Amino acid sequence: MSQRGGPTLNIKLQNTFEQAETIYAYVTGQAIDHNNSLFILSADGKTPYFVPAPSAAGAKLQQDVAITVQQGESKIITIPHVAGGRIYFSMQHELDFTINPGPALVEPAANAQGDPNYMIDWGFVEYTFNSDQLYANISYVDFVGRIPLGLALDTASGQRQTVSGMAADGFEHVCQEIHEQAQKDGQPWDHLIINDEHGQPLRILSPNLASKSGIDFGQYYDHYIDQAWQHLSDPNNTITIDTQAAAGKMSGYVQGDQLQLNSEDGAHKASFTKPETKDVLMCDSGPFQTGQGADKDALIPRLAAAFNRSTLTLTHEFPEAEDLHYQDEITNHYSRIMHEVNTDRKGYAFPYDDVQPTGGADQSGEVHAADATLFTVIIGGGDAGEGQHE
Repeated sequence: MSQRGGPTLNIKLQNTFEQAETIYAYVTGQAIDHNNSLFILSADGKTPYFVPAPSAAGAKLQQDVAITVQQGESKIITIPHVAGGRIYFSMQHELDFTINPGPALVEPAANAQGDPNYMIDWGFVEYTFNSDQLYANISYVDFVGRIPLGLALDTASGQRQTVSGMAADGFEHVCQEIHEQAQKDGQPWDHLIINDEHGQPLRILSPNLASKSGIDFGQYYDHYIDQAWQHLSDPNNTITIDTQAAAGKMSGYVQGDQLQLNSEDGAHKASFTKPETKDVLMCDSGPFQTGQGADKDALIPRLAAAFNRSTLTLTHEFPEAEDLHYQDEITNHYSRIMHEVNTDRKGYAFPYDDVQPTGGADQSGEVHAADATLFTVIIGGGDAGEGQHE
């Protein structure tokens, strides 16, 4: 087992997925204790490979970094302190990684038809491991693929955290629900589905990538946005947003054409123009563009989350309780479906899906601990069982 607070951590890759005889795993990130160098774990699962900068773009890796995990196998690998880490998984084919000057890793792109990995089954989990903690989550922010992934984290205190992810047939259920939603409201939800060379669904893009992928949701959200803006124009419908940061709680309502929010002592102020559909789905444009001050940056995730979850007319306090999410017929149905299909309803399905009330239950599909001893990724989803005691 890994030692609490040590410079390395053991990760167990457990392949329970009946549809994958062989899984290829790739562990990437920035090596914190090695000047934040680009890091990829070698195929032996033990040796860090610090990638040198190439002289030209598109250079091939000079090291075997594909860690194979056979069906029914559990393999222990070891990582150093890593920031911005990902563990990629592919089946049937290895992923093709290249390096640009910097060095910079050219990662697979879920929506780029010219990407050499476009027709490969792949997915990933995100993680950071430093001297303070291990943090990891299953991410559907950009897409969901056919490989279900679950997480488990064992700790020195004996506590165990789990995120079960989708069941083995979860992807098929997501596809079915996406098609049904498209038939119901006439919106291009089904256009988010990318098929493989045999015409079978390969992955489903998040609406976050829709406009970048030629998928036009037009003015889909506009009716809800107008309804919410009208609701918030009444001072009786003043909302309070807990920034969960230095600004504390900020309250306000729509005055003129802007949502005006102020802290109780008046020291913190921010205003928002009315967003458009693309702003809500992407979370980083229009009024949700960050970099306009700390107070506004703290409010943006909470306001963008309320729009994606369609909760702005349902309560006065934000972040709001999970049982209010996705009740309106105009909502982020991709995110709604992902939470419904994941067996514990957890998963990171849009850019600010980790927004939750202070002390509220996590719905983003994350595990974290300062005393992590074993981090397990279950390829096939579900619970790994008592991995610490095997």
